Amino acid sequence: MKGVNKTSLFYKFFSLLSVVRGYNILVLVIAQYLVSIYIFSPKKSITTVVFDLHLLFVVFSTVCVVAGGYIINNFYDVKADIINRPIKSGLDNYVKQETKLSIYFFLNFIGFLVGFLVSWKAALFFSTYIFSIWFYSHKLKRYPLTGLISATLLTILPFFVTFVYFRNFSKIIFVHAFFLFLVIMVRELVKDLENMKGAVASNYKTFPVAYGEKNTKKLSIFLIILAIITIFILLNHSAISSMKYYFYAAGVSLFIIGFMLFKSSKKQEYTILHNTLKILLLVGVLSLVLIDSSLLLDKVIETLK
Repeated sequence: MKGVNKTSLFYKFFSLLSVVRGYNILVLVIAQYLVSIYIFSPKKSITTVVFDLHLLFVVFSTVCVVAGGYIINNFYDVKADIINRPIKSGLDNYVKQETKLSIYFFLNFIGFLVGFLVSWKAALFFSTYIFSIWFYSHKLKRYPLTGLISATLLTILPFFVTFVYFRNFSKIIFVHAFFLFLVIMVRELVKDLENMKGAVASNYKTFPVAYGEKNTKKLSIFLIILAIITIFILLNHSAISSMKYYFYAAGVSLFIIGFMLFKSSKKQEYTILHNTLKILLLVGVLSLVLIDSSLLLDKVIETLK
């Protein structure tokens, strides 16, 4: 009997990890700390930033509200996920919907409370984000343009809270953020192409459902062209330092993705493109540490001393 209970708890734990997309949460935490150490606090040591209690609160609150966002999105997408992701849906459903909602409210409450320990502005940011992601899941995602734009903004906002905390508003950071915004929007469009069957079944008027597969590809390729133009702008900025190698690779990758997208028509092909864009975004966030390679080396040496 005990063995059965342990097995059940094991599956429920991994079910919750699947629902809150534990891998994405881990990447978010790593990314926030990397940009905090190497970009937003260049004059502070690694240990000073890592043990900054207020930064810890900001990261922890972000984890709570983003995890809560994944839960509420999963709650509303049950019908679509059964069609689009049957295996993941089976794992996700190991935990009852009532339990998921209880965890959702608990995470949001903790996220808001810990954010309040930083400042009332942080608490306001997180409460606004909580409402926005619920409104997106409940209403906005059912419409083509509002769903697309809001999904992109909600994806990039957790990184923006770190910008605000360190009050770093340099032009290169915003240009890079715009590049990420464009690539994320392309990823959202490709994901919508991948999940068209589930969207139709759930009565979601995503961009491909409303405007057709061909127009979705046209918009995606237009966004890719804008992203490549942004890369040329970034390459002309000396501050990107060794990160230029990422942008060279990103430019080539986006060109290939655009060509493959034009040729694609099957769900499996869209899945490959979607995953490729996710990897490109992940590498892009992590490569922020290369913006000033000399600073990176100095910080490592200082920490070793």
